[in-house]
Amino acid sequence: LESTLVSENNLLDINSLSVSFGGLKALDNVKIEVKSNDVVGLIGPNGAGKTTLFNVISGLVAPNSGQIEFNNELIPWPKPYELTKYGIARTLQGVGLFSGLSVVENVMMGADVHRKSNFVKDLLGLSSRDEYDLKEKAMQALAWAGAAHLADTEPNQLTYPDSKRVSLARALVMMPKLLLLDEPAAGLGQDDIDNLAKLISDLKRICTILIVEHHVDFISRISDQVCVLNFGKVIANGPFEIVKRDHAVLDAYLGTQQNTLGSDMKR
Repeated sequence: LESTLVSENNLLDINSLSVSFGGLKALDNVKIEVKSNDVVGLIGPNGAGKTTLFNVISGLVAPNSGQIEFNNELIPWPKPYELTKYGIARTLQGVGLFSGLSVVENVMMGADVHRKSNFVKDLLGLSSRDEYDLKEKAMQALAWAGAAHLADTEPNQLTYPDSKRVSLARALVMMPKLLLLDEPAAGLGQDDIDNLAKLISDLKRICTILIVEHHVDFISRISDQVCVLNFGKVIANGPFEIVKRDHAVLDAYLGTQQNTLGSDMKR
């Protein structure tokens, strides 16, 4: 009964997840829980398996074993084209905007229009009403991301921080239940990181967020829970203030137990 009550609060449950690439075990019996409307930070040294975990959830990598429960339902591991059906959206480490389309058209590309035809091919063939509704959703997503003023801009005219906002808006346009953020603070200056932290705090009111990030101080500010991976295994899980003092985490990050992640952040 207790485990049932716990799972009812979780949007995402992953159990016994293992992934191997040849002789390399990228993920080893990983278990992770993400509660609804929480921000969960996924951290760990380079090569720990963070991106592989994102790729499995996104359908880009097939696991060797494991189960995924989403929104209290045991589901098959999603294919990339099924993510919108489940309400899962992801940003990428690279921005990946389409040249030749305006910012608002790029964001419209992220919407699930529930049609059999290819959206890229028939974007210009939408009915006037459909196009209007879709553009309205795209503008709302841009407003959420603080980029509504960029709607008519071409991608090659954007600054890097602005292109990050547009990429985020493209993920938000489908109003996801689960938002996967892949290193959203990479390449940003401190002012933009501060703005991103506020935005993520606002977004958790409307969706659940799982975030991979190397900026540990940023993760400490925004996360309700932190999951630490090292060599494909979960070595710690819990609030950041507790996790940062875990000996296994200290060894993984610093190779010593004489410091804390907190002091490392004050560098």
